[in-house]
Amino acid sequence: MKTIVCDQPLPQFSDIIKAQSNLKEIVKVTPFEMSKSFSDMSGSCVYLKLENLQKTGSFKVRGAYNKISNLTDEEKLRGVLCASAGNHAQGVAYAASKLHVRSKVFMPIFAPPLKVIATRSYGADVELVGETFDDAFSAAMDYAEQSGATFVHPFNDPHIIAGAGTLGLELFEQFREMEYVLVPIGGGGLISGVAIALKNMNPNIRIIGVEAEGAASMRASISSGELKPLVSANTIADGIAVKACGNLTYEAVKKYVDDIVTVSDAEIARTTYILLQRAKILAEPSGVAALAAVLYKKLDMQGKSVVPIISGGNINMSILEQILDKGVMEEGYRARIAVLVPDLSGTLKSILEILDKVRANVYDIYHERSTTSVPVGYVQVIITFNLSDISELSIVTSEIEKYGFSYQIKR
Repeated sequence: MKTIVCDQPLPQFSDIIKAQSNLKEIVKVTPFEMSKSFSDMSGSCVYLKLENLQKTGSFKVRGAYNKISNLTDEEKLRGVLCASAGNHAQGVAYAASKLHVRSKVFMPIFAPPLKVIATRSYGADVELVGETFDDAFSAAMDYAEQSGATFVHPFNDPHIIAGAGTLGLELFEQFREMEYVLVPIGGGGLISGVAIALKNMNPNIRIIGVEAEGAASMRASISSGELKPLVSANTIADGIAVKACGNLTYEAVKKYVDDIVTVSDAEIARTTYILLQRAKILAEPSGVAALAAVLYKKLDMQGKSVVPIISGGNINMSILEQILDKGVMEEGYRARIAVLVPDLSGTLKSILEILDKVRANVYDIYHERSTTSVPVGYVQVIITFNLSDISELSIVTSEIEKYGFSYQIKR
């Protein structure tokens, strides 16, 4: 993501207090819940701050509304715009509609259709431009210059940061005994606001940033002592796939944040699955990064009161489908077996009868005859099936062996 250098100072604690008053009738006070399951898994006392249940499905509306509401009447008349492929777009559209301000959102053509529809439903004029985010950003900058509309930056703006900081005030009112707060980092707006708020109320609270391994721009910048853009940002957590943090957010993190850790895409995917399965909470990959850092013990927080912020819930349905399929496979309740059998009538029936013995539910069947690995006169049958107990797979394989069929368990 391209970043506009902001020449304004970081917001003060008093600015976050003002933003909280400004947002009082606009945002939800999102739930705060203790999780016994995640506490047992991590060895910490885990409390979830569920900002995925915020209006528009993420924390972004806090900063967007605070920014737009602080515009002059003349600026509001000229309208606002942003470039975004996701949560920021929806936050800006919703906030602008509440304030009766025209909004225009530039999104790349690959933006998920559901997010485009949602952004339009909040009242924005959405324009799909270019193959990449940079194309959409350039188009937004051209429009801002021509129209005089105000560009609403997703993170590098004092009003955006102050608005995000209201989450920190809210969290402190819900649980003052917290020892660690973990916050996902994309551009750094959320962690900047939360850190300013919490460190002013209790400097002993440790603020930990969490980035995706493939998009750790803030960590790279802090480590090098200067803003250090990445060449690329590759992660399934598209909400935090940011190549460059902002000059304001960099200064805030350097001043207020205690540490930054990273989590892999595999850890993020697994955490998304576990959160849904154990807590019945649906969140997007970027939204679970903080929890992933807790579950995979990126820091020694044994016995500590730990709050990972679940920052958003607007998950891409195709990603969700992959995560669920992989999660069930990893737990052993779904299996995939490739069986090499003679290409004769009745052989498939034999395999299905084996599966029926353990009451396995067939999910998918695929036949392969044309590859060089399959001998002439044979067929490879690839069957995906669901099990009620993980021990049943060994029963299935032992029965297949009795027929003398060659098989391979696919992972």
